[in-house]
Amino acid sequence: MILCIETATGVCSAALCDENSVIMVEEDPPGLSHAAQLTVLIQRLLEKTATMATDLDAVAVSKGPGSYTGLRIGVSAAKGIAYGASVPLIGINTLTAMCFGYISLHQQQPSSDTLLCPMIDARRMEVYNALFSNDGVMIKETSADIIDETSYNRILETKKIIFFGTGAEKCRSAIKHPNALFEDGFTLSASYLHIPSVNALRNRHFEDVAYFEPYYLKEFIATIPRKLFL
Repeated sequence: MILCIETATGVCSAALCDENSVIMVEEDPPGLSHAAQLTVLIQRLLEKTATMATDLDAVAVSKGPGSYTGLRIGVSAAKGIAYGASVPLIGINTLTAMCFGYISLHQQQPSSDTLLCPMIDARRMEVYNALFSNDGVMIKETSADIIDETSYNRILETKKIIFFGTGAEKCRSAIKHPNALFEDGFTLSASYLHIPSVNALRNRHFEDVAYFEPYYLKEFIATIPRKLFL
């Protein structure tokens, strides 16, 4: 039994999974405070499934890239539960979780000449992204890229790429190649951590609870609230 936590973007959700399936998902609408909602979601999830923290085999968390604040909240909660229940902690790349989420949502697997490109908005025309084969193998490492009309052109000459996630919509106007396909309305869910977290549990790919930190990819840049200038 694995408790999965997703807070990397505006979506705050928790899921309980076993080896074969997602048992239940609890999720709050985007825009609500992750700090206020996450522990409530987790408590509700465990109560509805009559599960104790000590019943868990592991706690999995979406480790980033994504929102600096959201990642800190999710990782802190995951570390606390894993430590308190004396179970392993699993960190899953958020883009990997998105890829497996996309695959799980589509009954027909993309063709072998099609790549998957999950994107997370990183402000302006920059996105966090990675490329995966049609069966979920990462073939281009996670990076933060500024997107323009030349992005992905070399790959798009021979492959189709499906772009999806919070960063994909703003790239639609820049990436015009006919082999570029865009999936609308894709949002993250803790349930997407199911397959990669089960694989990590089987292979004992665990994080050090004491020292594990989110995968920010970029340094946090604090901004001054506009009202201070008034």
